[in-house]
Amino acid sequence: MAIQMYNTLTRKKEPFTPIEDGKVKMYVCGPTVYNYIHIGNARPAVVFDMVRRYLEYRGYDVNYVSNFTDVDDKIIKAAKEMDEDVLDVAERFIQAYHDDTQALGVRKADVHPRVTETMEEIIAFIEKLIEYDFAYQANGDVYFRTRKFDEYGKLSHQSVDDLKAGARVGVGEQKEDPLDFVLWKSAKPGEISWSSPWGEGRPGWHIECSAMVKKYLGDTIDIHAGGQDLSFPHHENEIAQSEALTGKKMANYWLHNGYINVDNEKMSKSVGNFILVHDIIQQFDPEIVRFFIVNAHYRSPINFSDEQLSSAQNALERIRTTYNNLVHRLNETANLASDVDEWENKIEDYRRQFVKEMDDDFNSANAVAVLFDLVKSANLYLQESHTREEVLKAFLKAFDEMAFVIGVQLEENEMLDEEIEALIEQRNEARKNRDFATADRIRDELKEKNIILEDTPQGVRWKRV
Repeated sequence: MAIQMYNTLTRKKEPFTPIEDGKVKMYVCGPTVYNYIHIGNARPAVVFDMVRRYLEYRGYDVNYVSNFTDVDDKIIKAAKEMDEDVLDVAERFIQAYHDDTQALGVRKADVHPRVTETMEEIIAFIEKLIEYDFAYQANGDVYFRTRKFDEYGKLSHQSVDDLKAGARVGVGEQKEDPLDFVLWKSAKPGEISWSSPWGEGRPGWHIECSAMVKKYLGDTIDIHAGGQDLSFPHHENEIAQSEALTGKKMANYWLHNGYINVDNEKMSKSVGNFILVHDIIQQFDPEIVRFFIVNAHYRSPINFSDEQLSSAQNALERIRTTYNNLVHRLNETANLASDVDEWENKIEDYRRQFVKEMDDDFNSANAVAVLFDLVKSANLYLQESHTREEVLKAFLKAFDEMAFVIGVQLEENEMLDEEIEALIEQRNEARKNRDFATADRIRDELKEKNIILEDTPQGVRWKRV
């Protein structure tokens, strides 16, 4: 069965057919880097990392590109407030983005292009649009002639007349039509800028992604993705620019993830319920935050709260406990008495069901439910008096495959030597103070992690088993 994707362009699920067999060209809009990312920014990063993982799991070679907007009004404003250089601010928050998303299990893109490194291509793109009469100059600014692109509004499913009713001309703008949008902005005094045929300035937001997509993936790509808030005007404008230039379809599939609410309210700076990933991962294991995000269909709105995270934590711990019980049992002597074929067939059924759910528009909520069915089955098997190595390995393989797609680690992390030594020192102090209950608790805790202590006249020795 082919993977089905909900295409925002057509508003229906469609079977996925790549442009080139076995390969996927995928572009995901990245952040404007003027602050730490909030939990809403984290959702597309996690969701489309999961989509990428699933496509790889299904055998596709995915060329994954996700950009950084590293020059923008917001960055310029933040730099002034911090009394720092614009590019220094951008660089700091690009690194912060990588730190936060990698903590959430998001792998780096194959390419992370930046606006400042794509200026030549952006300027050439705008020059062509002017040449084709899709763009025009106005006192150092360049605008796109929106009405000239006949299919404008096809992604957001809005008519030009409806859009015109809400369009406004800003102070200082010299548009031919209120619907026209900026491709190049002339620099204000003291602002960072680049030389162009229209004078010193910098790109508008929308043209950046169009130029990067074309540069790194070509005229037509398989999947273009991002948050629901980007579908209009950002992605709508990307389509207009790109297709006006090339005469080709920009992307075959448009995927958009839903919003995150905080304590049942829409996240908003004015409300003050803005939650930064940088802060939340100080309180919760980042993998729990990721598990919370994937434990919902990517197009559905989800509600973020401490209670929801605690629930995700308990759920993930259940999965990990079963997984590690399988690992420990595998390390014991395998007996030869259970029906291998029956159990391996059950496990294969779970794997097929997992694939079926993920094939249905990446329904990770249902896929996680299948993972819990696998947990129940594994726990039943572990209750048997005789277990077989082949079955244990089959369970672990199924767990590993599902965990790879979801993007969480299941196996207990091996303790570092320094952590072991620190606990031994705490135990020594407890014994010195005749706090034998604490000393015994530390010994038992280490034993559970397969660290055995031996008290000798020369001091405490330890070994892994």
